[in-house]
Amino acid sequence: MKKKSTEGYFRGKNILVTGCAGFIGWKVSQQLLEMKKNVVGIDNINDYYDPALKRWRLGSLKKYPGFSFHKVDIGNYKRLKRVFDDNRVDAVINLAARAGVRASVEDPWVYLETNTKGTLNLLECCKDRKVKKFILASTSSLYASLDMPFKETSRTDTPLAPYSATKKGAEAICHAYHYLYGIDISILRYFTVYGPAGRPDMSIFKFVKNMDAGKAIPLFGDGTQTRDFTYIDDIADGTIRALKPTGFEIFNLGSDHPVKLNYVIGLLEKHLGRKVKIKRFKLHPADVTATWANIDKAGKMLGWKPKMPLEKGIENTVKWFMDNKKFLKSLKWKD
Repeated sequence: MKKKSTEGYFRGKNILVTGCAGFIGWKVSQQLLEMKKNVVGIDNINDYYDPALKRWRLGSLKKYPGFSFHKVDIGNYKRLKRVFDDNRVDAVINLAARAGVRASVEDPWVYLETNTKGTLNLLECCKDRKVKKFILASTSSLYASLDMPFKETSRTDTPLAPYSATKKGAEAICHAYHYLYGIDISILRYFTVYGPAGRPDMSIFKFVKNMDAGKAIPLFGDGTQTRDFTYIDDIADGTIRALKPTGFEIFNLGSDHPVKLNYVIGLLEKHLGRKVKIKRFKLHPADVTATWANIDKAGKMLGWKPKMPLEKGIENTVKWFMDNKKFLKSLKWKD
Protein backbone atom coordinates (compact mmCIF):
# COMPACT_ATOMS: atom_id res chain seq x y z
CA MET A 1 0.00 0.00 0.00
CA LYS A 2 1.38 3.41 -0.95
CA LYS A 3 1.80 5.85 1.90
CA LYS A 4 2.27 9.57 2.01
CA SER A 5 3.42 11.69 4.90
CA THR A 6 0.67 12.58 7.35
CA GLU A 7 2.43 15.87 8.07
CA GLY A 8 1.10 19.15 6.71
CA TYR A 9 -2.33 20.29 5.67
CA PHE A 10 -4.37 20.54 2.49
CA ARG A 11 -3.51 23.75 0.71
CA GLY A 12 -5.87 23.53 -2.27
CA LYS A 13 -8.45 26.23 -2.86
CA ASN A 14 -11.10 24.51 -4.97
CA ILE A 15 -13.12 21.65 -3.48
CA LEU A 16 -15.85 19.74 -5.27
CA VAL A 17 -18.52 18.67 -2.76
CA THR A 18 -21.10 16.15 -3.92
CA GLY A 19 -24.41 15.99 -2.08
CA CYS A 20 -24.01 19.69 -1.21
CA ALA A 21 -27.75 20.10 -0.58
CA GLY A 22 -27.80 17.13 1.78
CA PHE A 23 -27.44 17.47 5.53
CA ILE A 24 -23.71 16.82 5.89
CA GLY A 25 -22.78 18.20 2.46
CA TRP A 26 -24.50 21.49 3.27
CA LYS A 27 -22.64 21.98 6.55
CA VAL A 28 -19.28 20.91 5.07
CA SER A 29 -19.79 23.35 2.18
CA GLN A 30 -20.76 26.12 4.58
CA GLN A 31 -17.66 25.63 6.72
CA LEU A 32 -15.39 25.50 3.66
CA LEU A 33 -16.90 28.72 2.31
CA GLU A 34 -16.39 30.40 5.70
CA MET A 35 -12.73 29.37 5.35
CA LYS A 36 -12.67 31.27 2.01
CA LYS A 37 -12.39 28.11 -0.06
CA ASN A 38 -14.21 27.79 -3.40
CA VAL A 39 -16.88 25.09 -3.41
CA VAL A 40 -18.13 23.43 -6.58
CA GLY A 41 -21.39 21.90 -5.38
CA ILE A 42 -23.10 18.92 -6.97
CA ASP A 43 -26.50 17.48 -6.03
CA ASN A 44 -29.32 15.80 -7.92
CA ILE A 45 -31.95 17.10 -5.43
CA ASN A 46 -33.62 13.68 -5.29
CA ASP A 47 -36.93 13.10 -3.52
CA TYR A 48 -35.85 10.58 -0.86
CA TYR A 49 -37.23 13.28 1.42
CA ASP A 50 -38.93 16.56 0.49
CA PRO A 51 -36.57 18.47 -1.86
CA ALA A 52 -37.83 21.76 -0.38
CA LEU A 53 -35.50 21.25 2.59
CA LYS A 54 -32.59 20.64 0.20
CA ARG A 55 -33.47 23.83 -1.66
CA TRP A 56 -33.54 25.69 1.68
CA ARG A 57 -30.01 24.51 2.46
CA LEU A 58 -28.88 25.31 -1.07
CA GLY A 59 -30.27 28.82 -0.78
CA SER A 60 -28.08 29.51 2.25
CA LEU A 61 -24.98 28.39 0.28
CA LYS A 62 -25.75 30.52 -2.76
CA LYS A 63 -25.18 33.64 -0.66
CA TYR A 64 -21.43 32.94 -0.71
CA PRO A 65 -19.48 34.28 -3.72
CA GLY A 66 -17.18 31.23 -3.70
CA PHE A 67 -20.04 28.77 -4.29
CA SER A 68 -21.20 27.39 -7.63
CA PHE A 69 -23.89 24.76 -8.08
CA HIS A 70 -24.47 22.01 -10.66
CA LYS A 71 -27.60 19.87 -10.61
CA VAL A 72 -25.99 16.56 -11.55
CA ASP A 73 -26.44 12.94 -10.53
CA ILE A 74 -23.04 11.33 -9.84
CA GLY A 75 -24.36 8.17 -11.46
CA ASN A 76 -24.31 10.05 -14.79
CA TYR A 77 -20.66 9.80 -15.89
CA LYS A 78 -20.94 12.07 -18.95
CA ARG A 79 -22.50 14.96 -17.07
CA LEU A 80 -20.08 14.51 -14.18
CA LYS A 81 -17.10 14.70 -16.54
CA ARG A 82 -18.43 18.00 -17.85
CA VAL A 83 -18.34 19.51 -14.35
CA PHE A 84 -14.69 18.49 -13.99
CA ASP A 85 -13.93 19.89 -17.46
CA ASP A 86 -15.50 23.24 -16.61
CA ASN A 87 -14.02 23.72 -13.13
CA ARG A 88 -10.65 23.55 -11.47
CA VAL A 89 -10.81 20.86 -8.76
CA ASP A 90 -8.11 20.35 -6.14
CA ALA A 91 -10.02 17.81 -4.03
CA VAL A 92 -13.30 15.90 -3.99
CA ILE A 93 -15.47 15.31 -0.92
CA ASN A 94 -18.04 12.69 -1.91
CA LEU A 95 -21.06 13.17 0.35
CA ALA A 96 -23.64 12.22 -2.28
CA ALA A 97 -25.34 9.02 -1.24
CA ARG A 98 -28.67 7.33 -1.31
CA ALA A 99 -29.39 7.21 2.40
CA GLY A 100 -31.63 5.00 4.54
CA VAL A 101 -30.97 1.48 5.75
CA ARG A 102 -34.57 0.26 5.63
CA ALA A 103 -35.35 1.92 2.27
CA SER A 104 -32.36 0.17 0.70
CA VAL A 105 -34.04 -3.18 1.31
CA GLU A 106 -36.99 -2.06 -0.83
CA ASP A 107 -34.99 -0.61 -3.76
CA PRO A 108 -31.37 -1.80 -3.69
CA TRP A 109 -30.65 -0.81 -7.32
CA VAL A 110 -30.73 2.94 -6.71
CA TYR A 111 -28.25 2.46 -3.84
CA LEU A 112 -25.86 0.59 -6.10
CA GLU A 113 -26.19 3.31 -8.75
CA THR A 114 -25.34 6.20 -6.43
CA ASN A 115 -23.23 4.80 -3.61
CA THR A 116 -21.00 2.45 -5.59
CA LYS A 117 -21.17 3.40 -9.27
CA GLY A 118 -21.26 7.12 -8.40
CA THR A 119 -18.06 6.75 -6.37
CA LEU A 120 -16.42 4.92 -9.28
CA ASN A 121 -17.42 7.72 -11.67
CA LEU A 122 -15.87 10.34 -9.38
CA LEU A 123 -12.65 8.36 -8.99
CA GLU A 124 -12.37 8.02 -12.77
CA CYS A 125 -12.71 11.80 -13.11
CA CYS A 126 -10.07 12.32 -10.42
CA LYS A 127 -7.71 9.88 -12.16
CA ASP A 128 -8.11 11.53 -15.56
CA ARG A 129 -7.68 15.07 -14.24
CA LYS A 130 -4.91 14.37 -11.72
CA VAL A 131 -7.04 15.30 -8.69
CA LYS A 132 -4.95 13.93 -5.86
CA LYS A 133 -7.27 14.13 -2.81
CA PHE A 134 -10.54 12.23 -2.39
CA ILE A 135 -12.77 11.87 0.66
CA LEU A 136 -15.51 9.24 0.81
CA ALA A 137 -18.39 9.42 3.26
CA SER A 138 -18.98 5.91 4.54
CA THR A 139 -21.05 4.58 7.42
CA SER A 140 -20.96 2.99 10.85
CA SER A 141 -23.64 0.60 9.54
CA LEU A 142 -20.76 -1.52 8.21
CA TYR A 143 -19.96 -2.64 11.75
CA ALA A 144 -22.31 -5.55 12.19
CA SER A 145 -20.56 -7.19 15.16
CA LEU A 146 -21.22 -6.52 18.85
CA ASP A 147 -17.56 -6.04 19.72
CA MET A 148 -17.55 -2.38 20.74
CA PRO A 149 -16.32 0.31 20.59
CA PHE A 150 -15.85 -0.19 16.87
CA LYS A 151 -12.33 0.36 15.59
CA GLU A 152 -11.48 1.00 11.95
CA THR A 153 -9.96 -2.50 11.92
CA SER A 154 -13.18 -4.12 13.17
CA ARG A 155 -14.93 -6.56 10.84
CA THR A 156 -17.00 -4.89 8.09
CA ASP A 157 -17.55 -7.71 5.60
CA THR A 158 -20.99 -8.77 6.88
CA PRO A 159 -23.29 -5.82 5.97
CA LEU A 160 -26.93 -6.23 6.99
CA ALA A 161 -28.55 -4.19 4.20
CA PRO A 162 -27.88 -3.01 0.63
CA TYR A 163 -27.13 0.48 1.98
CA SER A 164 -24.11 -0.66 3.97
CA ALA A 165 -23.14 -3.22 1.30
CA THR A 166 -22.96 -0.52 -1.39
CA LYS A 167 -20.90 1.67 0.93
CA LYS A 168 -18.50 -1.22 1.49
CA GLY A 169 -18.23 -1.58 -2.29
CA ALA A 170 -17.35 2.12 -2.55
CA GLU A 171 -14.64 1.71 0.08
CA ALA A 172 -13.12 -1.21 -1.81
CA ILE A 173 -13.08 0.73 -5.11
CA CYS A 174 -11.37 3.63 -3.32
CA HIS A 175 -8.59 1.31 -2.19
CA ALA A 176 -8.08 0.05 -5.73
CA TYR A 177 -7.77 3.59 -7.11
CA HIS A 178 -5.34 4.55 -4.36
CA TYR A 179 -3.21 1.51 -5.14
CA LEU A 180 -3.32 1.90 -8.91
CA TYR A 181 -3.16 5.67 -9.32
CA GLY A 182 -1.80 7.04 -6.03
CA ILE A 183 -4.92 9.06 -5.19
CA ASP A 184 -4.74 10.19 -1.56
CA ILE A 185 -7.95 8.89 0.02
CA SER A 186 -9.61 9.35 3.41
CA ILE A 187 -12.67 7.23 4.15
CA LEU A 188 -14.92 8.55 6.92
CA ARG A 189 -17.31 6.25 8.75
CA TYR A 190 -19.96 8.52 10.24
CA PHE A 191 -21.92 7.63 13.35
CA THR A 192 -25.56 8.83 13.69
CA VAL A 193 -25.41 12.49 12.68
CA TYR A 194 -27.98 14.95 14.03
CA GLY A 195 -28.50 18.70 14.39
CA PRO A 196 -30.37 21.72 12.98
CA ALA A 197 -31.69 21.32 9.42
CA GLY A 198 -31.18 17.57 9.67
CA ARG A 199 -32.78 14.82 7.66
CA PRO A 200 -36.54 14.54 8.31
CA ASP A 201 -36.39 10.76 7.89
CA MET A 202 -34.08 10.42 10.91
CA SER A 203 -35.50 9.54 14.31
CA ILE A 204 -34.84 12.83 16.12
CA PHE A 205 -36.64 15.01 13.58
CA LYS A 206 -39.56 12.59 13.31
CA PHE A 207 -39.83 12.60 17.08
CA VAL A 208 -39.73 16.42 17.36
CA LYS A 209 -42.37 16.84 14.64
CA ASN A 210 -44.77 14.33 16.15
CA MET A 211 -44.26 15.43 19.75
CA ASP A 212 -44.81 19.09 18.86
CA ALA A 213 -48.06 18.12 17.12
CA GLY A 214 -49.17 15.97 20.06
CA LYS A 215 -48.91 12.78 17.99
CA ALA A 216 -47.34 9.46 18.93
CA ILE A 217 -43.74 8.93 17.84
CA PRO A 218 -42.84 5.80 15.82
CA LEU A 219 -40.39 3.74 17.87
CA PHE A 220 -38.77 0.61 16.43
CA GLY A 221 -37.88 -1.72 19.31
CA ASP A 222 -38.09 -0.80 22.97
CA GLY A 223 -35.82 2.26 22.90
CA THR A 224 -32.93 0.58 24.68
CA GLN A 225 -30.91 0.42 21.45
CA THR A 226 -27.91 2.72 21.68
CA ARG A 227 -26.52 5.19 19.15
CA ASP A 228 -23.32 7.23 19.04
CA PHE A 229 -25.06 10.53 18.21
CA THR A 230 -22.67 13.07 16.66
CA TYR A 231 -23.45 16.75 16.11
CA ILE A 232 -23.40 18.05 12.54
CA ASP A 233 -20.82 20.82 13.12
CA ASP A 234 -18.39 18.31 14.63
CA ILE A 235 -18.88 15.95 11.69
CA ALA A 236 -18.23 18.76 9.18
CA ASP A 237 -15.08 19.79 11.06
CA GLY A 238 -13.74 16.22 11.00
CA THR A 239 -14.54 15.90 7.30
CA ILE A 240 -12.59 19.04 6.41
CA ARG A 241 -9.65 17.98 8.59
CA ALA A 242 -9.51 14.76 6.57
CA LEU A 243 -8.41 16.79 3.53
CA LYS A 244 -4.84 16.62 4.87
CA PRO A 245 -2.53 14.06 3.20
CA THR A 246 -3.00 10.59 4.70
CA GLY A 247 -2.19 8.13 1.89
CA PHE A 248 -5.09 5.74 2.34
CA GLU A 249 -6.81 5.76 5.72
CA ILE A 250 -10.18 5.02 7.27
CA PHE A 251 -11.45 7.15 10.17
CA ASN A 252 -14.39 6.81 12.53
CA LEU A 253 -16.17 10.09 13.22
CA GLY A 254 -18.46 9.66 16.21
CA SER A 255 -19.00 11.02 19.70
CA ASP A 256 -17.42 8.04 21.52
CA HIS A 257 -20.36 8.37 23.92
CA PRO A 258 -23.29 6.11 22.97
CA VAL A 259 -26.66 6.70 24.62
CA LYS A 260 -29.98 4.89 24.66
CA LEU A 261 -32.71 6.20 22.39
CA ASN A 262 -34.94 6.49 25.45
CA TYR A 263 -32.50 9.05 26.91
CA VAL A 264 -32.77 11.17 23.76
CA ILE A 265 -36.56 10.97 23.95
CA GLY A 266 -36.33 12.25 27.53
CA LEU A 267 -34.25 15.24 26.37
CA LEU A 268 -36.82 16.02 23.68
CA GLU A 269 -39.60 15.91 26.30
CA LYS A 270 -37.64 18.41 28.41
CA HIS A 271 -37.00 20.92 25.62
CA LEU A 272 -40.43 20.63 24.03
CA GLY A 273 -42.25 20.64 27.37
CA ARG A 274 -44.40 17.70 26.25
CA LYS A 275 -44.90 14.15 27.43
CA VAL A 276 -44.20 11.63 24.71
CA LYS A 277 -46.75 9.21 23.26
CA ILE A 278 -45.23 6.14 21.65
CA LYS A 279 -46.38 3.88 18.82
CA ARG A 280 -44.16 0.82 18.89
CA PHE A 281 -42.98 -1.22 15.93
CA LYS A 282 -40.91 -4.36 15.69
CA LEU A 283 -37.19 -3.74 15.27
CA HIS A 284 -36.33 -3.97 11.56
CA PRO A 285 -33.94 -6.86 10.77
CA ALA A 286 -31.61 -4.45 8.94
CA ASP A 287 -31.25 -2.20 12.01
CA VAL A 288 -28.20 -2.55 14.22
CA THR A 289 -28.92 -2.55 17.95
CA ALA A 290 -25.91 -0.51 19.03
CA THR A 291 -23.16 1.75 17.68
CA TRP A 292 -20.10 3.08 19.48
CA ALA A 293 -17.11 4.68 17.79
CA ASN A 294 -13.50 4.37 18.82
CA ILE A 295 -12.16 7.76 17.64
CA ASP A 296 -8.54 7.48 18.78
CA LYS A 297 -7.25 7.37 15.20
CA ALA A 298 -9.08 10.54 14.14
CA GLY A 299 -7.72 12.24 17.23
CA LYS A 300 -4.13 11.25 16.56
CA MET A 301 -3.98 11.73 12.79
CA LEU A 302 -6.50 14.51 12.20
CA GLY A 303 -6.39 16.32 15.54
CA TRP A 304 -10.18 15.91 15.69
CA LYS A 305 -12.40 15.59 18.72
CA PRO A 306 -16.16 16.22 18.95
CA LYS A 307 -17.03 19.25 21.07
CA MET A 308 -20.81 19.42 21.26
CA PRO A 309 -22.44 17.69 24.26
CA LEU A 310 -25.57 15.74 23.30
CA GLU A 311 -27.73 17.71 25.71
CA LYS A 312 -26.81 21.05 24.12
CA GLY A 313 -26.98 19.61 20.62
CA ILE A 314 -30.54 18.38 21.19
CA GLU A 315 -31.47 21.80 22.59
CA ASN A 316 -30.08 23.49 19.45
CA THR A 317 -31.96 21.05 17.21
CA VAL A 318 -35.29 21.63 18.94
CA LYS A 319 -34.77 25.42 18.83
CA TRP A 320 -34.08 25.33 15.08
CA PHE A 321 -37.22 23.27 14.55
CA MET A 322 -39.36 25.71 16.53
CA ASP A 323 -37.80 28.76 14.83
CA ASN A 324 -38.55 27.25 11.39
CA LYS A 325 -41.80 25.50 12.24
CA LYS A 326 -43.90 27.29 9.61
CA PHE A 327 -41.51 26.18 6.84
CA LEU A 328 -41.17 22.65 8.22
CA LYS A 329 -44.94 22.21 8.43
CA SER A 330 -45.09 22.83 4.66
CA LEU A 331 -42.80 19.87 3.95
CA LYS A 332 -44.16 16.52 2.81
CA TRP A 333 -43.10 14.14 5.56
CA LYS A 334 -42.97 10.41 5.02
CA ASP A 335 -44.11 8.09 7.80
